[in-house]
Amino acid sequence: MSANIVAIRSAVRSALKNCTAGDLILVAVSGGADSLALAYALSLEAPKLAVRVEGVTVDHQLQSHSSAQAENVVAELLKMGIEKTHVIKVNVEITDGLEASARRARYTALDACAEETGASFVFLGHTRDDQSESVLLGLARGSGARSLSAMASRNGKYLRPLLAITREETLGACVEAQLNPWDDPHNSDKTFTRVRVRHEVIPNLEKNLGPGISASLARTAELLRDDADALDELAETEFAAHDALSLDISRLEKLPKAIRTRVLRMAIYAAGAPSGSLGADHITPIEALITDWSGQGPSDLPGGVRVSRISGRLSLLK
Repeated sequence: MSANIVAIRSAVRSALKNCTAGDLILVAVSGGADSLALAYALSLEAPKLAVRVEGVTVDHQLQSHSSAQAENVVAELLKMGIEKTHVIKVNVEITDGLEASARRARYTALDACAEETGASFVFLGHTRDDQSESVLLGLARGSGARSLSAMASRNGKYLRPLLAITREETLGACVEAQLNPWDDPHNSDKTFTRVRVRHEVIPNLEKNLGPGISASLARTAELLRDDADALDELAETEFAAHDALSLDISRLEKLPKAIRTRVLRMAIYAAGAPSGSLGADHITPIEALITDWSGQGPSDLPGGVRVSRISGRLSLLK
């Protein structure tokens, strides 16, 4: 057995420790090398633990042959012995760019499929290369530690066993296992920022700074995730001591900024702002109500949340 397949199977075995005998898990498969290699490893390792595997593929209907590609995924999984695959067609409502909108539609579909089937976990095929690309994209946006920590190996019901595996290894595994991966044309379309990062930015960094950039970026993400997790835990403890809709400013102003801004985000989301809607430009004026008060008026935030400073407290109303 090749080193590529051994490494992927080992990573999958570690992730399967989250499961118990009798569990149903879903593996999300686009048809690309990463997700096919993941599904192949699961088809070999999961039965040893009496864990059932079903496939799920999301047809975004953004390309004329998308239905045929979904059928190819079903056929590939069937060859591995994964007998049931859920094919989910989605309509992508483009509100904030094609990539983000398609991702949102995809996760909505995966959430629904997991709930409907009673699956314990959904396995995703993100690799170390995806992780390093995410870190660079976060840097370009001027993001904080949580965003730069990129993807977690486990996030609720989602498991990503391949975050230490390279794209080269998944391609090699597919060749060795005689799988037929699909190369999504979008992966070569340089109108997408992530594609430019993959094909231009990272190779340029490798050329000018030396090899190993992707591994270093992924390692940075792991270290930042540890830091962000610790800060989030401290912020959650602090937030629990406040009235969520009426925060004590005298207490907030004594906190380190990294904790205070997290508490503010928690309060704003608790007040009704849509999940994931807040950026630094939203938090900065709220922070100023605490640390740079000069009589300024209320701030209006996503979801109709309004934050005002009243009698030494931050009042959050919707």
